[in-house]
Parts: sequence; structure tokens; C-alpha cells
Amino acid sequence: MDNNKLKLYLFKIEQIPALLYLFKWLIICTFLGAIAGSVSAFFLVSLDWVTAYRESHFWIIALLPVAGFIVGISYHLYGNSVVKGNNLLLEEFHTPKKIIPFRMAPLVLFGTLVTHLFGGSAGREGTAVQIGGAIADQFTKILKLSNRDRKILLIAGISAGFASVFGTPLAGGIFALEVLILGRIRLDAIVPSFLAAILADYFCKIWNVTHTHYHINSIVEMNPQNLLWALLAGVIFGLVSMLFSKSTHFWSDLFKKHLKYPPLRPVIGGVVIAIAVYAIGTTKYIGLGVPTIVDSFNISMNSYDFLLKLLFTSFTLGAGFKGGEVTPLFYIGATLGNALIWFVPLPIDLLAGMGFVAVFAGATNTPIACTIMGIELFGIESGVFIALACSTAYLFSGHSGVYAAQIIGSPKSEKFDDEKGIYLSDIKDKRKQK
Repeated sequence: MDNNKLKLYLFKIEQIPALLYLFKWLIICTFLGAIAGSVSAFFLVSLDWVTAYRESHFWIIALLPVAGFIVGISYHLYGNSVVKGNNLLLEEFHTPKKIIPFRMAPLVLFGTLVTHLFGGSAGREGTAVQIGGAIADQFTKILKLSNRDRKILLIAGISAGFASVFGTPLAGGIFALEVLILGRIRLDAIVPSFLAAILADYFCKIWNVTHTHYHINSIVEMNPQNLLWALLAGVIFGLVSMLFSKSTHFWSDLFKKHLKYPPLRPVIGGVVIAIAVYAIGTTKYIGLGVPTIVDSFNISMNSYDFLLKLLFTSFTLGAGFKGGEVTPLFYIGATLGNALIWFVPLPIDLLAGMGFVAVFAGATNTPIACTIMGIELFGIESGVFIALACSTAYLFSGHSGVYAAQIIGSPKSEKFDDEKGIYLSDIKDKRKQK
């Protein structure tokens, strides 16, 4: 057999191109994981520092309006092209236009740290995902990748950022595949997505960065009675997910309508938040709120904690401060689950764990990733309850979500089949036309 025939024969074997594909993405994801994981490590350490400083210097919250202006003017002058944040990543995936500017990474990192230092209520997932996506897209330019490979690279960047900031590589890998299109999973990018997630998490941990641990110790039998209680809890989690999404969009629309100059929005928002924090006399509802999340697994909390955190976070993000939504969603879900103990006869730590991931699932429309996250964080023993809560919350959150650039791939009900293929942000306009 001559060389040409041998080459033709080898490339007809499906596993040979697959091996080359694997080798290519292993190299790319190693570099991506090393950079994204290291930046996430720096971000997490910095976040701990600014949080500790704020908690020991309560007076600094009075400067939140000044911090708001700094964040607002930074994006107004240098970040108009990246102000959409996570939604820009999704839009570039669906309708590619140009490489995401690298400035997205330092701007969102700076904006998030300033938001947390001075007392805004925000998370960290959005920051890590934007950093991962912005870093990943630079490889498109360097390696001159095709449009198909660029889409895969964006997925890898999202998974790298998510996995490294939460220490959940499996959930991170699935989240990036699931978040792009509501009701669909992009399995064509599954290998790069998992590679990037696992490697980014590995490189983050190399820097001795630790993640918060949560525990569900009380596991009950899955019988018909507990099944119904789990479904009821899931319905409530889903409705609160929808409330959070709609509240965030409401505040954002309100600020844009009445304040045309973007840098002024977080200034006014900062004034309101600072006054509210001093009025209630506690920092419990600002920042990440991790101590409260941990406590919700063990002790009875105020029944209104979830509602105040929802209000503070939706207002903070709607006003134009930077950060993610996921950790506040963890807070809202865990404290809501804690409050359900008053009429749902399931263990308090199990309810808190179910709410922790289910409210997140409903608000981001990623029930599978959230189920896997729950298993990674809490153990397989609670997996059945976690899956029921996440899937039911996803169903009852409706066609809403924190990511307006999600496209509806498979509607949650056949009643909404005519909304297939449109952005979540366009649903309201489409329904008005009917």
C-alpha cells in the first residue's frame, strides 16, 4: 500500500481525526485552564480581602455612591463594547461579530472588587465567566481559529471561569453547554468544555485557594409523601427564581429610563443601598453573604432573609454595579429553603441544599448543571431531592432568566412553541404583539 492510500485509509478511521481533535483541544485548554484558573485564584483571594476589610470598616459603605461613579465612568469611557457582560458572550456565540475585547476581563474584575469593597450586593460567577470568555476569545485571534472552533472556545472559556471560581468542574463543564440555549445542550463541545473546567479548577487549587464547603447530613427516604413535598418546594424555588430575574430586569429598565447618563445610575443606586444598610444596621444582605449561607444549613434563619437579599442584589445589579448573580442566588435559595421548614416536613439542611441549587437552576435555566453541582457539593445521597427541586424550579420559573441573551431552543411547554428560536429579552415584545 503506497503512502497516499495509507493516509486516506487512516483518515477514514473515525478515531484518527478524533485523536487529533482531542490533542488540539488538550493543548488549548491547558493554556486556557492555567490562565483562567490562576486569574480566578487571584480574584477569590482579592474578594476575601475586600470583604474582610469592609466588614471591619463599616464606615466605608458610606462611600458606595463614589464607588458607583468609579465603576460607572470606567465602563462609560472604556467599556461600552463589553458592558453587556455575560450576555455579550452568549450573543457572540449565537451571532458572531467580532472578537470580545480583552478589556472585559480587567474591567469586570475591577468593577466587582469595587462593588464588594464598598458594600454592593453581588456575586462572583459573572466575573469569572466574563474573564474566562474574554481570555478564551483571544486564542481565536492568536490561533486563527474557524467560526466553529471559536464557538467551542467560548464554551470552554465559560466552563473554565465557572468551574474554577466555585470548585465544581463537573457542573462547570455542563453549565457552559447548557446555558447557551434554553432547553438544549451543545454536546459537540463536551470534551473541550470538561477539559477546560477540570484544568481551570486544578490550576486554581494549585495556588492553595480553598472553596467553601457545605454539608447535608440529614437524608430521608424518598417515599410518595416526601416526593410531593420536594415537588412543592421546587415550585416555590422556581417562582422565586422568576421573581429575582424579573426584579433585576425591572430595576435595570427603570434606571435606564430615568437616568440617561450611565455613570449616574450606580451613584444613585449606591446612595439608596448605603442608606438602607445603615437603616437596618447590618451588612448581612450585602456582599456574597457566604456566612449566612453556611448558617442556613444548621440554624433557623429569619423568614424574610431571602426576600431582602433578593431586593438588595437585584437593585445593585440593576443600578449598574458589577458582579455575578449566582452566589446571591445560593443565598436566596438556601435561606428560602431554611424558611420552608415551617410547613415542609423535610430536614432543614436538606431544604437549604435543595434551595441553594434550585433557585440558581430556575434563574439561569440550567437544571442539569445545577443538579450536578448539588451532587458535587453535598454528595450523591441527596441527589434525588436535588434533581427534583432543580427540574421543578426550572419548569416553574417560566420563560424568564438572568441571561437575556439566552435563545429558546425547546420551550418549557408546548403552549409556547411559537416562542422557539427567540431571545428571552424579546419575549415581552412578542407577547405584546399577539
